[in-house]
Amino acid sequence: MQWRSKMDLKTLYDTPPWEWPEGTDKLLLQILRDDRTDQSECLLAAELAGDFTVVNDELVAVLLLILSNDHAPENLRGQAAISLGPALESADIDGFEELGAAPITEQAFRKIKETLRKLYADAGVPKNVRRRILEAAVRAPQDWHQNAIRAAYLSDDDDWKLTAVFCMGYIQGFDDWILESLGNKNADIHYQAVCAAGNWEVDAAWPHIAGLVTSAETEKSLLLAAIEASVSVRTQEAIEILGTLTDADDKDIVEAVYEAMSMAGAFWEEGDDENEDEKT
Repeated sequence: MQWRSKMDLKTLYDTPPWEWPEGTDKLLLQILRDDRTDQSECLLAAELAGDFTVVNDELVAVLLLILSNDHAPENLRGQAAISLGPALESADIDGFEELGAAPITEQAFRKIKETLRKLYADAGVPKNVRRRILEAAVRAPQDWHQNAIRAAYLSDDDDWKLTAVFCMGYIQGFDDWILESLGNKNADIHYQAVCAAGNWEVDAAWPHIAGLVTSAETEKSLLLAAIEASVSVRTQEAIEILGTLTDADDKDIVEAVYEAMSMAGAFWEEGDDENEDEKT
């Protein structure tokens, strides 16, 4: 099947990635390499190119080219950075010992890390592009990320603070700032703090997260984040309070609750196994 027009890209966007036709990676390469491609089409292609089902060394190369292009639109450069994140994270977790475990080669993995660090250190790169670079880079933790996150968080700029709290979900060592950010009046920062607290199982965040789960006033997206975080922070207590939401009118909330409770059961069983091991 051949895909080429903007409508084809829209169809891809609306189609689950595992149902994308063979050759989708070639289509995306063609669009991203074509100087005649209009900006909106290129932006959508850059977003799709980061999906795990298609990303490869060739797409990584063209995304890095876009990101490094001083003349490319800022939003396109930022999207190129974000699209590199999934492959970066997968390669960092899966490694390269098993052939085909990661979607990219080790050479491409190193190139991504080197380019992101170099561009982030360049003060001439626009702020929002540098923010996206840091948000992508933390998907494969490195030593320089700690200082970058500290500087971003201590900035008076709420955009940088938002990026910092997002990155705290990937880089350990910021529990106190995560807790502080739970009280931030900026809704986006608050949301990312809830996600980070769940990722690192920040026990001191439990009263706040439990309050979000049980409050009828919690905005939906924040509630969904709190539901997911709750089972990581305190599994047993989460199971007890999530049951009150199983008859919610919103199907997204109900699905999130059952998924979280399923995960909570897995966490609980794992904890039980560990306890049994300690007894023996």
